[in-house]
Amino acid sequence: MHRRILAPGALAAASLMLAIPASAASYSPGAPGIGDPYYPAYGNGGYDVSHYDLRLKYQPATDELEGTATILARTTQDLSRFDLDFLLDVSEVRVNGVRAEFATSGRHELEITPRTPLAKGTAVTVVVRYSGVPSTKSAYGFSTWHRTPDGAVAADEPEAAWWWYPSNDHPLDKATYDVSVAVPNGTQAISNGTLQSTSSQAGWTRYNWRQNRPQATYLTTLAVGKFDVTTSTSEGGVPVVNAYSVDLGDNDGAARASVERTGELVDWLSGWFGPYPFASAGGYVPNTTTGYALETQTRVYYSPRQFANGSNASVVVHELAHQWYGDSVSLKGWKDIWINEGFARYAQWLWSEHEGEGTTRELAAYVYASHPADDPFWTVAPGDPGPDDQFDIAVYDRGALAVQALREAVGDDAFFAILKGWPQEHAYGNASVADFRAYAERISGKPLDTLFDTWLFQPGKPASTGATGGRATLGATAGPVRQPKSWKTIEATNSVHAAEHGH
Repeated sequence: MHRRILAPGALAAASLMLAIPASAASYSPGAPGIGDPYYPAYGNGGYDVSHYDLRLKYQPATDELEGTATILARTTQDLSRFDLDFLLDVSEVRVNGVRAEFATSGRHELEITPRTPLAKGTAVTVVVRYSGVPSTKSAYGFSTWHRTPDGAVAADEPEAAWWWYPSNDHPLDKATYDVSVAVPNGTQAISNGTLQSTSSQAGWTRYNWRQNRPQATYLTTLAVGKFDVTTSTSEGGVPVVNAYSVDLGDNDGAARASVERTGELVDWLSGWFGPYPFASAGGYVPNTTTGYALETQTRVYYSPRQFANGSNASVVVHELAHQWYGDSVSLKGWKDIWINEGFARYAQWLWSEHEGEGTTRELAAYVYASHPADDPFWTVAPGDPGPDDQFDIAVYDRGALAVQALREAVGDDAFFAILKGWPQEHAYGNASVADFRAYAERISGKPLDTLFDTWLFQPGKPASTGATGGRATLGATAGPVRQPKSWKTIEATNSVHAAEHGH
């Protein structure tokens, strides 16, 4: 062994090397996608976010957005580099207070290389300073940033965050949020959760919103414009915040007549699904030209077109049902979309029965009879529909048929125990179709493999008996099947997630 004499500069370099664990060779970049086969580039590997703090300034006249995102996370591997999903122009990135190198790659990747590698299990604070004009950005040929006459809205599925904040954009990585937005006086900024405070200075008003429960990135929303905001508290004690663009025109009355029932409907749904899982509820109706609604957590996004034919409480029921099925309990992978949409549609069927406009069984019989055996409707598998059919009508209607088939198979007592117990068992977490089947089997005490396979995965129209345990059920009614009174109202919500780019 030979001793070496080190010059002062070399000594400093050596001590810096000592600060890096001997296993530095094991450090590697985090994956540019979280591993979802439907959307391989969505989300990222190597870390888990716990909180987003977004401090923004937005000018509606020019669509200019400035922001500082502070992201609290923990590494899940030895990281040499990691990605965020983002489209706007970045001026600076810091990791644990130290400037980091950054570059862009792919369609929406921001690659960040910290000054020193990050060991697995390390708490990390990432600060990203950015700016840009969101409406000028697109990825995969679309934008989820919707300009309005007096501002803009960020709301879409399965992605919306890239246009206004950097994130780990996949439902598997849920986090809490503080969203602080400065807008010109006379303009409002609406987001998720509860409004903590407002302040005004030099012609700008800052709105500070907080979501204190885990939230998927696509369920985070921002709406800037001139709104009429209403506040109330439901009979069950849930605070409600609704907002309506001041220029909704002829749709204004029907929008209010629908969305102002939010408190009543939250309480009603609580009877089926258990206690409401969040600190506030509500919705907003901006002056957009989209045709869909979206269950943005605690603050549902509704397009004015949802109310073009008058009020529609059924669409409000659908989106509020998602607060339990989809928001509190989020999917593990986008293939698990049935747990979101099948149960939100079934909530509409329950509401129809409540209103005396058709029972769930009558609605199931009608849907079943409306699609002959050679209808492509039966070729879509709600339990794993594929990215192109993720929001196909079969995911909703055949998905709700599967829910009714489950009810017929296990009986009402077990079924309603499952319906209410599931959101509590997995509150604020993630779950898959397989997890749901296992839960339903545990609660009902019945094997359900055949039922789930038949109604959710097999191409072809299931037999109306047998697949639900041998009881006469879907479609097995005497004589012609009549269209339930509620059907047109339910059908009017079929575009709720038919986003501009095909979702």
